Amino acid sequence: MLFDITRGRLADAFGEDRLVTLPATAFPPAAAGTEGARLLQTVGVPTGTLWLREHDADGLPLVRDVVHLENFEDVPHDAGEWPVIGWLLNAHLALEPGSGAVHAFDPDEETVQGLHTDVSSLVQVGLRFQRLLEEFTFDDDSDEEAGFERLDREVERVRVETSAVDPLPFQDDETVWSVLGEEIAMGQHFRGDSPGARSLPG
Repeated sequence: MLFDITRGRLADAFGEDRLVTLPATAFPPAAAGTEGARLLQTVGVPTGTLWLREHDADGLPLVRDVVHLENFEDVPHDAGEWPVIGWLLNAHLALEPGSGAVHAFDPDEETVQGLHTDVSSLVQVGLRFQRLLEEFTFDDDSDEEAGFERLDREVERVRVETSAVDPLPFQDDETVWSVLGEEIAMGQHFRGDSPGARSLPG
């Protein structure tokens, strides 16, 4: 795993009640024992920015169940069998069992992109952005512009520090995380009861 992600670290930041996991039975047999699936089973993700997919008795849906793959170009031949583990903005996130990579399938744009080298990277970026949304405040700034400049620097720090380990999440301006980062920098996605939302100018 690229990032050292532990249950304790996430619980310290968000509390146990904010962490969501996926049981082993949610994954198809080919994926259940992979490192990425085990991380989602034991550590999970904080709710908010990133959401894990709901599943039924048959387990997680597969890519072929949620998008029309014939409309996509340059899709790996076995992509239809990958489990869809969550979603981010309008993209379905799928785990590639063989490599452990996470891919984003955008049904509107009919595009697929490699979004993370492994699941630890997915959880790491979700953790960093969720903490920013819950802890950032504009209160200390004397004017609105200074507050947004400071917020933009915080978003940029997440991008730079992530890219030093895993270049995929922010490889260009079109990735889902790049779009989300831009939206956060503009003051979007703050929860109503967070310090940032309460102090948001305007």
